[in-house]
Amino acid sequence: MTAACASTTAVVGGLSDIVRGSVRREIYYLPGMGGRLDRGLGHGLLERGYSLMGRETVGDFKRLRFGDQVEAVKSDLLGRFWHPDGLVIANSYGGYLFLHAQLDLDAFPGRVLLLSPVIGQATHERLGVRFFHPRADVLGKVSLEGGFPRLANIEVHVGEEDWQAGPQALLDFCVALEIRVHVARGRGHTLGIDYVGPVLDQWLLKM
Repeated sequence: MTAACASTTAVVGGLSDIVRGSVRREIYYLPGMGGRLDRGLGHGLLERGYSLMGRETVGDFKRLRFGDQVEAVKSDLLGRFWHPDGLVIANSYGGYLFLHAQLDLDAFPGRVLLLSPVIGQATHERLGVRFFHPRADVLGKVSLEGGFPRLANIEVHVGEEDWQAGPQALLDFCVALEIRVHVARGRGHTLGIDYVGPVLDQWLLKM
């Protein structure tokens, strides 16, 4: 469904809130690095008639130290989405932020959809490219030690050829937490509209 006409965007301390036309439900959305709420996946959600709140990983928020980014996400979740009907969608680096925000909290009580979530460091051996995010080893270590909150309602998708998310590291993390991972065959870090669109529709239907 296409949302109607006018849109409103408010940004307070880096927290973005986008409403377009008549709204079904509000979703907390964390895009990948350099992502905005009204583009890509966020645009698809707005077109489906949902209101978005989240952290755009650009500008002032991007310049924050990693720990401060995590604290901001934690504050957002506790302040507005910490209830059984809370909805969170996170992509790539946004998934990394969400998972780190969970470390010092009880399990998020709402529903979560993670797409190509980054878990820690990743290396493309052939190209010699390496990603090393802050606290890169923490999620894997905590999950193996049994210290990560057990999320009861989470769905995870990753591309089979996604070296940035590191499918094996993600699988190991999710196995430790008994989370099912949907592996998209032949896909990379960008899963593609033809894959993500139906995933979104099915996930949103479960509300």
